[in-house]
Amino acid sequence: MSDTKVGMPTMGGAKEALIDYGLGLGGGIVYALSSAFLGSGFIGGLVGAILAGSMIKGTRGSIIATILGFQSIVGSAQAQPTASSGGNQDVM
Repeated sequence: MSDTKVGMPTMGGAKEALIDYGLGLGGGIVYALSSAFLGSGFIGGLVGAILAGSMIKGTRGSIIATILGFQSIVGSAQAQPTASSGGNQDVM
């Protein structure tokens, strides 16, 4: 188990959170551009995750690549039509 603690926000903690956010934003931009260029399928998601993960060094880059890989598979699975829908759309 990790030694994670919950406490009052600090300036140092806020600074680290802002850095994490900025790095995630940068990785997301690289991923979005790569996916737009190569397509949002498996190959585009794979290349985007590789580029974004390698651009951000260290543990944060590994986390970004892991999350983007997971997101690529989940997004692909959700985009597939289900057999039970039969092509019918909901009527308001």
